[in-house]
Amino acid sequence: MKIILVCSAGMSTSMLVKKMRDSAKERNIEVEIDAVAESQLNNNLENLDVVLIGPQVRYLEKTIRKKLEPKGVKVDIIDQMAYGMIQGDKVLDQAISMIN
Repeated sequence: MKIILVCSAGMSTSMLVKKMRDSAKERNIEVEIDAVAESQLNNNLENLDVVLIGPQVRYLEKTIRKKLEPKGVKVDIIDQMAYGMIQGDKVLDQAISMIN
C-alpha cells in the first residue's frame, strides 16, 4: 500500500508521516508513506493507493479527487483532530479504512 500526505509545502505533514510509519511498523503493516507538497503530487502517482490532504489545504480536495479517483486512488482530508495532535496511528487507520 502506498499513501501520500499532501500539504502546501510538504513540511507540516513530515512529523505525521514518521508517526504513521512507526505505527505501521509496530503492527507489521507493509506500507509506503510520504509527504509531498501539492505541486509535487504529479511526480508521485506510481502505484499510489491513498492520498490524504492536510486540513489547511482542504480547498485542493475537489481538484485532487477529479484527477486521481478515475485512476482508482482513494482521496480524503486528514481528520483534523488526529492531524493537530499528530496521531499517526489514527491517520494510518483512516487510510487503511479507505481501502478496505
